[in-house]
Amino acid sequence: MGMTVVEKILARATDQPSVKAGDVVEPRVDLAMSHENGALVINQFQEIYQGTGLEAKVWDPDKIALIFDHRVPAEGAKTATNQKKVRTFAGAQGIHKFHDIRGDEGGICHQILPENGYVRPGQVVVGTDSHTTSHGALGAFAFGIGATEMASVWALGRILNVEVPTTIKVNVVGEFQPYVLAKDLILHLIGKISAQGANFKVIEFHGPAIRKLSTSGRLTICNMAVEAGATAGIVPADAETLRYLHEEAGVKEDVEILGPDADAVYDQVIELDASQLAPQIACPHTVDNVKSVQEVAGKVVNQIVIGSCTNGRLDDLQIVARILEGKKVARNVRMLVFPASARIYLQALKAGYLATLMEAGAVVMNSGCGPCLGVHQGALADGDVALATTNRNFKGRMGNPAAEVYLCSPAVAAASALTGKITDPRKGA
Repeated sequence: MGMTVVEKILARATDQPSVKAGDVVEPRVDLAMSHENGALVINQFQEIYQGTGLEAKVWDPDKIALIFDHRVPAEGAKTATNQKKVRTFAGAQGIHKFHDIRGDEGGICHQILPENGYVRPGQVVVGTDSHTTSHGALGAFAFGIGATEMASVWALGRILNVEVPTTIKVNVVGEFQPYVLAKDLILHLIGKISAQGANFKVIEFHGPAIRKLSTSGRLTICNMAVEAGATAGIVPADAETLRYLHEEAGVKEDVEILGPDADAVYDQVIELDASQLAPQIACPHTVDNVKSVQEVAGKVVNQIVIGSCTNGRLDDLQIVARILEGKKVARNVRMLVFPASARIYLQALKAGYLATLMEAGAVVMNSGCGPCLGVHQGALADGDVALATTNRNFKGRMGNPAAEVYLCSPAVAAASALTGKITDPRKGA
């Protein structure tokens, strides 16, 4: 019986010829990532060694990444103190994959990992953030874990008691129509199978439409696989993966491609046709409350947020700039733009995208996650309606339970910024 991609990865990470869904394994970890919540992991990690007389040293400092992104710059003394604690720990432990608040190498953790070549096909990647699923875009088995589990990983280099998940195969055919993007595909899938439709499973993406999708688009769909309840999303590595790693992430060495067996066993197979997709909107207050843009067109919005780990990459900013060029954001709209990393910020600056956005009336912020989870920058007022390219719209998600959050693609967000209401980008603003 053949294996899925994740089964192959877990077999290799446990030195077994094969594993199957339902097996319990303890795989080696290739990369362990935390952001500001690394301060909590440090506390748990140090507790492991209390009373042992042993020095609290991580198993491999080269396999740990620490990135500040949720509250940058620090919004208060508590955050600043936690960040200081992480800085001190990273220095003492010799952790070099540490990205502080800097204008040359900072950014959102789920962008920093791929663009620096930290993630490779076939790896086991864990992070103390649910959207660690993003890194399945590069053919890794990537998933979120808690602080206590991460402390154990830091000590042992393995993650304990992992049940091999079953896998849903999603096959996507057809060509995406103009102004229909990867975000629309994943929103449609979540709406189709529900927020619990992939609970404790992996979503494995296949088909000609996926093969033609850029790594940026793949990061978007894997990022939001968790919104369908999935443990992970994964795109089997292919020529695009190699191109991205070598040409954009600066990887010099050879990269191995790992794919599923032809006779792999799947829990379910879902067929989708990209050519039939329209722009999608996730309506309050759940990500699976998905409708086509035509069904909610005309809804007045107060704030538009473009960016986050889901849609803050260069191609996202490019399409927004293309739609806004020579035009003005509606007077009743606040438009905030958060590039996903300092590198993307600089690339967008050099390409002229940021000038176009600012001339249109957008406010360009530093890279960060603040407004997405509602802890820093861009808070909503009571009764406000936000339209965002982020990944969650739960009640209170952007900081105010008395506000509403709609999720969309960068194209829908840009078109809507010009009109002040939810607008189909295919019809012009």
